[in-house]
Amino acid sequence: MKETEALKEKIRQFRDQRDWAQFHNTKDLALALSIEASELLELFLWKAPESADPQKIREELADVLMYALLLADKQGLDITEIIEEKLLLNNKKYPVDKARGTAKKYNEL
Repeated sequence: MKETEALKEKIRQFRDQRDWAQFHNTKDLALALSIEASELLELFLWKAPESADPQKIREELADVLMYALLLADKQGLDITEIIEEKLLLNNKKYPVDKARGTAKKYNEL
């Protein structure tokens, strides 16, 4: 997907201008992704979901997505390909006739 590649290039440029690639090994990118996801979750902690600050949600979600793209890039993964593969797998695990309207895990359907 052209948009994803353009985004990855912008993120790489930002990273490379600061000489941060040296810190972006697979482990640390995965850790950073998890930490940023936790910061996103923190926006909702102890409050009603609708009271979370939309601008802060945007900022934290952007961090999560950027680290996800950097991790995929580091691993040489095509975002579109891995998402399509996962959707196919999930279609098998969660058939519409069993999963529609329920939050049960696939092994409970």
